[in-house]
Amino acid sequence: MSFKPTPLWLTALAAPFLATPLLATAADATLSLPNEATVGVEVVEELAFESNQTRLNDILLHPTQAASASHSLPEYCVIVGRAQRVDERIRVTTQEATCIETHDADSDIFTGEFSASAYGEDGQYGIACEGSQCALSPGQTFLLTLDQPVEIEELDNPSAELNEQRPQADGEGIANPVPRDEAVPD
Repeated sequence: MSFKPTPLWLTALAAPFLATPLLATAADATLSLPNEATVGVEVVEELAFESNQTRLNDILLHPTQAASASHSLPEYCVIVGRAQRVDERIRVTTQEATCIETHDADSDIFTGEFSASAYGEDGQYGIACEGSQCALSPGQTFLLTLDQPVEIEELDNPSAELNEQRPQADGEGIANPVPRDEAVPD
């Protein structure tokens, strides 16, 4: 049996060496925000306290533009938190965030601890309630102030790794052959 190198064999042999520098530089990505940074957010869905309710867990927030924010988060971000009604204020605190930062066809995924608290426009802890029902609605922007610095390392992106392994669209490789000129049989 003779050995004959083929383009597929050469690609399989060279792929690990070509992918290594990409993974090393991607692993250096970090989502960083300093202590006391402020970011604009809003609730994903209506948040309302009923008369006997004082706490809501697992509320979802996402970033939005706020003129008085000192920093911004990636556009695709979900922040998980809690809301507590205290007198005529809604106190929002957060625990973690998952953000995806896109760069053309590539994306970086960050998931980690995100400790922040909401402060009203009056500078007091919590957001003032209007009327007898305390509620927050999508489109109602407020600021989160970080309680500690955020340093979230990038996660491995399995989709990006799969895309690197796929053959190019020019027809090279077994998984993506160039169509033949022959008609497809029924």
